[in-house]
Amino acid sequence: MRGNRGFTLIELLVVIAIIAVLIALLLPAVQAAREAARRAQCVNNLKQLGLAAQNYVSTYDVFPMQCNYPTSETQDSGFSWSWAVALLPQFEQGVLFDSMNFHMGNYGLQVTTAGYTQVASLLCPSESIGQRPGYPWGTISYVGNYGGPGQIRAYSGTIVPPKDLALNGSIGVQGWGGGAGMVRISSITDGTSNTAVFSEHLIGLGVNASVATMTPNSKDAKRVIFPGADASGVGTGAAGALAAARACQALPVTMTANATASAYLGYNWLLGYPTHVCLINYMHVAPPNSLHCGNAGDIPYVQFVGPTGSAAANSNHAGGVNVALADGSVRFVKDSIGLPVWWALGSRDCGEVVSSDAY
Repeated sequence: MRGNRGFTLIELLVVIAIIAVLIALLLPAVQAAREAARRAQCVNNLKQLGLAAQNYVSTYDVFPMQCNYPTSETQDSGFSWSWAVALLPQFEQGVLFDSMNFHMGNYGLQVTTAGYTQVASLLCPSESIGQRPGYPWGTISYVGNYGGPGQIRAYSGTIVPPKDLALNGSIGVQGWGGGAGMVRISSITDGTSNTAVFSEHLIGLGVNASVATMTPNSKDAKRVIFPGADASGVGTGAAGALAAARACQALPVTMTANATASAYLGYNWLLGYPTHVCLINYMHVAPPNSLHCGNAGDIPYVQFVGPTGSAAANSNHAGGVNVALADGSVRFVKDSIGLPVWWALGSRDCGEVVSSDAY
């Protein structure tokens, strides 16, 4: 008679080891598939914003302003209504838009119906921070294109402040004009397929004690704002822009973040301000997934990155960021993109020629 043959200990251990290896191989694949799905949803969100901007242009003949100031007739929080508010009716959020009392200001109990609402299409699914930085106010992952380097030409993008406001010496931006004002399709002489409208950035950490000690090498360094490290001012051209971009990528390891300003990254999707770029805009200075950096030449009270600083587009997507272009398409732009090409995508009418295979 034959006896029943069971597994030996060695065979059992081999089987367990094989299963462990298979699981180890499977988990990254599952995680990659999930991130691919999240990235696809992020592309869809930006596509919605891009189409909303097209609808806005069809209705009003201009792209939405970066901000609208003053806020109201009776109350003024110091901030103004953002471009996101202007676009609400264009991406099926007309009810939220109608809930706002524009005569009563944008920061208080009179606007909590809209302000406390987290609009799903304004938040990237790959965002890993669960807590809104300005809770209970709704946050935002997507940012409007403020323009290429301010050293070459400030406000050269598509989502820019009104001209009369940007040139008003009372807010400290005298001499930073040139590109501010209404942007029409006809204003984009570089071509709508070569000019960005929206991209993305990681939301901030809110009022958090750890921000005050955060350095450029910290895990969440892309979620904060670092003070100015370069003094390249207005009108210094490509050399000044290159200096600003390099300074932002090579900050001293001992430098710590601006805790007060950093708390406002993604703080409230209702709020904008002409010289506080990081609130709801980004700039084409340093390449994608760089740090947010001020500029030592900016006026002292601009802590949220001013027109000659570097408010980067960044994300949790591996290797780059999604960018919505003025023709309504969305492209994935790699971190390794050449700076001249990245600058060219940021400007609407500076005459650069961008090849379709350059990014």
